[in-house]
Amino acid sequence: MIIRILKYAAAGLAVIIVALIVWIGISYVVTLREIAGHVRSVRAIAAEDQFPRPSAAQIQALPAPVKRYFDFAIKEVDPSLTVVSVAEEGMFRRPLTEGFGPTQAEQTISLSSPALLFTATTPIAPGIDARVYDYFAGGEMEMRAKLASTLTVVDEKATPELNRISLRRWLLESPLFPVALLPGGPVRWEPIDEHSALATVSGFGLEASMIATFRDDGSLASFDATEDGDLTTPYHGSGEHSERGDYRLVAGMMIPHTFLIARAGDGRVEPFWKGRVTGISFE
Repeated sequence: MIIRILKYAAAGLAVIIVALIVWIGISYVVTLREIAGHVRSVRAIAAEDQFPRPSAAQIQALPAPVKRYFDFAIKEVDPSLTVVSVAEEGMFRRPLTEGFGPTQAEQTISLSSPALLFTATTPIAPGIDARVYDYFAGGEMEMRAKLASTLTVVDEKATPELNRISLRRWLLESPLFPVALLPGGPVRWEPIDEHSALATVSGFGLEASMIATFRDDGSLASFDATEDGDLTTPYHGSGEHSERGDYRLVAGMMIPHTFLIARAGDGRVEPFWKGRVTGISFE
């Protein structure tokens, strides 16, 4: 009798294990399809328009440090380019935690209308990764985090504030595709002083602004939000502070290859993502 019970228990356990493996496999495929669908959406949006082609008068009207930045950052760029793909690696701190862990990320970003997909993989425990993606298109965001690409632990729905933060995310990432910052597109510039200017991106009935600070060589050193962030949220969103360095020529543009992204509020700056670009291509 005991042997028979043990056999039934072993068979039941085997069924549970197989079902769990199948569930994880199906969930993994579903997550990959979600991400691939968002990549296609960003590419489709990017293909609808080209990056701005400002007149000489529009360039001349820019604040002095912004003109120096474009002289530094934009050389000869293929006018048919519409989208950029970026691979990154570095150290990431999950929301409401203190430690950093190694992370790999990929981005697909439109050069014209603000749209992007950010996806990252971060180890949580031996054999268990967290898969995160932030998606913004058509003025609405979607933010998810899944353990082992299966168990959803963050699922933020679109709200006016999160949509605005995601629009700001596109602006914060824009040093990776500086042609999008040219006048005549979604970004306008206002003077502050000889080393900084206010950049405001508009679209979908939303606006978001950041203060750009430039180095003497013309490169963009940092972006800072114009308001404090809420450091208690279960997500990082765009962050309120970014730093860029190690500029290199790619596709006729000077592109930063090191970065630091941080939350900022209450007089504190708390980095959460720092690393380097390992690959970047424009199409």
